[in-house]
Amino acid sequence: MRFAFAAFALALAACSASAPLGPALQPEGASGVSDKALGHFTREAVVAAHPLAAEAGARMLREGGSALDAAVAAQMVLGLVEPQSSGIGGGAFLLHWDGARVRAYDGRETAPASVDDTLFLDERAAPLAFAAAAIGGRAVGVPGLLRMLELAHRAHGRLPWARLFEPAITLAEDGFAVGPRLALLLEGDAALRRDPLARALYYRADGSAVAVGSRLRNPEYAALLRLIARQGASALYEGPVAVAIVNAVRGHADNPGRLAVADLAAYRALEREPLCHDWRRFRICGMPPPSSGALVVGQILGVLERLPARGPEHSQDTPSADFVHRFSQAARLAYADREHHVADPDRSTAPLGRWDSLLDADYLDARARLIGPNALREAAPGQPGRSAAEPGAVRALSAELPATTHLSIVDAAGNAVALTSSIEAQFGARLMVNRGVGLAGGFLLNNQLTDFSFAPRTADGATAANRAEPGKRPRSSMAPTFAFEHAARAPVRLVLVAGSPGGVPIPLYVAKTLWATLAWGLDVQAAVALPNFGALTGPTLLEAGRFSRTDVAELRARGHSVVETALTSGAHLLRREATGWQAGADPRREGVAAGR
Repeated sequence: MRFAFAAFALALAACSASAPLGPALQPEGASGVSDKALGHFTREAVVAAHPLAAEAGARMLREGGSALDAAVAAQMVLGLVEPQSSGIGGGAFLLHWDGARVRAYDGRETAPASVDDTLFLDERAAPLAFAAAAIGGRAVGVPGLLRMLELAHRAHGRLPWARLFEPAITLAEDGFAVGPRLALLLEGDAALRRDPLARALYYRADGSAVAVGSRLRNPEYAALLRLIARQGASALYEGPVAVAIVNAVRGHADNPGRLAVADLAAYRALEREPLCHDWRRFRICGMPPPSSGALVVGQILGVLERLPARGPEHSQDTPSADFVHRFSQAARLAYADREHHVADPDRSTAPLGRWDSLLDADYLDARARLIGPNALREAAPGQPGRSAAEPGAVRALSAELPATTHLSIVDAAGNAVALTSSIEAQFGARLMVNRGVGLAGGFLLNNQLTDFSFAPRTADGATAANRAEPGKRPRSSMAPTFAFEHAARAPVRLVLVAGSPGGVPIPLYVAKTLWATLAWGLDVQAAVALPNFGALTGPTLLEAGRFSRTDVAELRARGHSVVETALTSGAHLLRREATGWQAGADPRREGVAAGR
């Protein structure tokens, strides 16, 4: 896990290097918050990372569309106005609720058929530096977003597929005003400048990024969306667009990849059984592997529930040092299990043959007994049915960086969507695709294969479950989440739609907001604005500038190695109230809600 934390910390440092923005306009990796209430909606609502995306989704709802229709429209706009985080060159996980059943859709990228577990090793069989792996074609996986959205739309869409693309097409053709967040990220990204297509779109002749407020048009993206609207997702996976993707990946001068046209044609989005567990009087549902999000969130909540509190858990909008201690140690154990056990479920075996064994009551009891008043010396994975901790167990080496986005949506008919999508690192592989028909712009490709373990084997020779293999889906931390209230003799009722971007710490952000809203009773805006904190498997992470010196000193006295750093969540929540839905968006980013 040291590699994962080091890569994550370097990404935060790089993103924080520029001058700070206002508190609600921080880039990936920056810190600072402010309150911005998003309000109450009586019928339907969309919470998204950009105002234009939220409005596109809300427009579909006003026109009679479903929550899924709104998600497609909002996501297509995000690919244009928030290209650093997600897009048609990336992947996603989606939860859907239709009033009776939760369905989980897997649009995770897959590895090309020609890769093997040496993908991220150099000529000396040592793991590559992250930037050497991520920038260029090597780490590009087969995009899954469009195939997944198409699969879900067939089941849950009400409006015609083509109509869902109209807002993004109009914005791409007419242009949109560049916001402070995008402008700052563009200005600070030297790698993106080196791609000639991206440079032509996002930078001026002197090399400076497009200015805040300037109108940015992307005619190639508009033309591609018109093709997809007319032909379906196959427009991306077959024909000229597929060839253009492969040419961009294989033709990268410094770091070519192995993607082939056949890989794109073979991609399939999947419907999986959602992973649900009971916690207090709620039922929490999320994505199963290859995402580890629901497992980590469930373990944090379950272990934390079993640890006695020393006094009040929070005051003045700040968690107590004791709560941070218990939360972070529960998280360390959960991440140790994640690193050891979780990988593509079609290529690895779950403990006891089922992933929810990691959420069994007796297993969580045993894990909780490992936590005392002081910090754990070592966070080791456990084995359901055998041992709560296996001190000699090894951990895989992989990293997820915090360029992702999340949508939370409910419609007037009671349907809901939680969609988390990503192109992995900020601006993905820094590789733009254009068909070469004379239009400027295009779309960016993911570098999602860096979520595989770079080293296929550990020091003691054990095989890493999350190693790269042909056609395999890399492990993720994305955690789209539903919470249901279920009392005896009462029907299950959806009460919370949640999720966040943020890379490896995503489950920390989601678990924090679930606990703050459902255990402490905070309103959703107060919950997302709380300081971020927790741990992966190593040091205790505190959001810089948000905790008192007294709290930091208490944690250190209890044996914590404390790292104060930027923890830029982007949580978007919808919580049911008596007369509708309360919306909350993380003030660390540009999220807003729209609806009626």
